[in-house]
Amino acid sequence: MGTSMQKETSLRRLPSVDAVMRLPQVEGLVKASGRRAVVRAVRAALQEARDRLRAGEGQAPGAEQVLEMAGVLLQAAARPSLAEVINATGVIVHTGLGRSLLADEAIAALERVAANSCLLELDAETGQRANRDLHVSGLLCELTGAQAATVVNNNAAAVSLAVNTLAQGREVIVSRGQLIEIGGEFRLPDVISRSGATLVEVGTTNRTRASDYAQAITAQTAMLLWVHASNYRIVGFAEEPDLRELVALGRERGLPVMADLGSGALVDVSEHGLGHEPTAQWAVACGAEVVTFSGDKLLGGPQAGIILGTEDQVAGIRKNPLARVVRVDKFTLAALEATLRLYGNSAAAWRKIPTLSMIARPSAEIKRAARSMARAVRAKLERVARVSVEQGHSQVGGGALPGQDIPTWLVVLEPVRGSAQELGARLRRCQPAVIGRIHADRLLLDMRTVSEHQVAALRRALESLAAEQNEQL
Repeated sequence: MGTSMQKETSLRRLPSVDAVMRLPQVEGLVKASGRRAVVRAVRAALQEARDRLRAGEGQAPGAEQVLEMAGVLLQAAARPSLAEVINATGVIVHTGLGRSLLADEAIAALERVAANSCLLELDAETGQRANRDLHVSGLLCELTGAQAATVVNNNAAAVSLAVNTLAQGREVIVSRGQLIEIGGEFRLPDVISRSGATLVEVGTTNRTRASDYAQAITAQTAMLLWVHASNYRIVGFAEEPDLRELVALGRERGLPVMADLGSGALVDVSEHGLGHEPTAQWAVACGAEVVTFSGDKLLGGPQAGIILGTEDQVAGIRKNPLARVVRVDKFTLAALEATLRLYGNSAAAWRKIPTLSMIARPSAEIKRAARSMARAVRAKLERVARVSVEQGHSQVGGGALPGQDIPTWLVVLEPVRGSAQELGARLRRCQPAVIGRIHADRLLLDMRTVSEHQVAALRRALESLAAEQNEQL
């Protein structure tokens, strides 16, 4: 009973909202955040205090303490939810962390069109309206050898729009082994059916031949579809028709062939020790009349769906009313144009486009960075975690090159007390948040995906673990 009475006494000592709002310090908060927001924060701070008191924790705060608590809540509420993060997962194209980072040139292009009006749909020479595709279509054709190109907001939209244009109300033939599911539980069969076409599956999960396509062709067939299964691999007793075989079959039967590359690439990633990934140039050279792929994965640009093809097919796709539904804005076009221009010089692309530079980053350089970070924080974290450096593996991510590991070096935190999950949670609360990966109750920080300009911030975040531990002691 005594404890219950003490709690009630403490609760009665809490200041009222009015008492807190009468403090002179409130004026600055009201100017910065508005009176309503400050009142809400004060009420929330008082509720936090009540909850702690009812749990038997601490004493009733005074009005000034409540206002300080409210100020902290206001600061937290003012932080953007799309906040900066240090990606120490080792996944280069991490879907949950925003996929590809942009090159400095693309960032500058975004800033330029954000701060100024631009020639989005206006021809400077004639003063007449122009197609917004022109900012990137010429570059895409030059880089890939395609006759024409257009861009939409992502690759799922590119596939849907192309299928709707070429095959609405008719049949699309595809191998069972290529009926992929992409991120967010979006399945290719669903995308095709929602595009207004009927899917015809041929072959088996592990073996499909061009002859299977040939036998399925009817008067209702509108298109043959070849899909690069970029997010999984079938190994062992497996066979898929070569794209060239399908193109030859399509020409023989008077049917267009569409190739969906998924992640897409404009350079040969096998140059840096990875497996073969089909490029857009290869698909165009094979003769596919329509080629689709992403702009924000292996290409290393902004989120976009790129459609290459013959002049007739791309013209039809552009005229489709759905094209306006999925069209891109000036920001996507500006960033994509700047990224594509870097591909004019392959060496520059590998050096300046973050996705490619992370893939190509030498293991020795990553080892030096990991050792430097470990040396800098080891002594300070001795009460928190044992810090070491060891070899590991990074991944491309984004559904590209599944099972393809890239050798790397890791900073390893093995907790002295508590768990690796707790260490990970504490780092996620830092500003910027640090995201690593956990294995065998150890927190692994892969330096391959930590940007050079974020190294100092990562060190501060790790050192904050020691400061937090000292406060608890």
